[in-house]
Amino acid sequence: MNDISGELKDIFPCWVKLTEKQRDEVNRHTDERHFKKGQFPHRGDVECTGLLMVKSGQIRAFMLSESGKEITLYRLLPWDVCLFSASCIMNDINFELHLEAEKDTVVFVVPAEIYGRLMKTSLPVSEYTRKLMASRFSDVVWIVEQVLFKRFDSRLASFLLEQMNIDNTDTLLITHDEIARHMGSAREVVTKMLNYFSNEGIVALSRGKIKIQDEKMLQGIV
Repeated sequence: MNDISGELKDIFPCWVKLTEKQRDEVNRHTDERHFKKGQFPHRGDVECTGLLMVKSGQIRAFMLSESGKEITLYRLLPWDVCLFSASCIMNDINFELHLEAEKDTVVFVVPAEIYGRLMKTSLPVSEYTRKLMASRFSDVVWIVEQVLFKRFDSRLASFLLEQMNIDNTDTLLITHDEIARHMGSAREVVTKMLNYFSNEGIVALSRGKIKIQDEKMLQGIV
């Protein structure tokens, strides 16, 4: 058995508040899983993966409509935790979340059964779960508000600025189709707005690449 308790201590905020028995159980049953870019650590309600903690890499959490349209709800970066991949252990939660690795990613997965017991027997874990759930629902509500009340140019500007921050570069290696999937829109709509941004000198477009030329103008659109 690999002892990953040192790494769990760094990623899982409640680790130091668990009893020795609880830590031993989590350590023994937690799996380290590796996913290549484009693979799916979790798919909707067809599986109850468990509590997922990102060790390295990047994952996008998204919803999928009946027509096949996607919209990204939030990203999971190193040391982030995903609770909705264990939604089967939470009463009255019916949330079909999909997770896709945007980079080669390594995660720790605490089985749903183990984490469910922790929620019932550890007050710190129960409180942490409540706060994490509230935070993620806030992310979802923010996305809903963006879709319902924001103009598309503002939403696209926000997305490009967020992507700059995540990638730490002003040259984004991303296609119009990928942006459309993130934003729950049509590729044609994204292309039309990017062409407008290009004509205004805000971005420069090339195949599979968007270079941000005027960050201040993007911020002004938001």
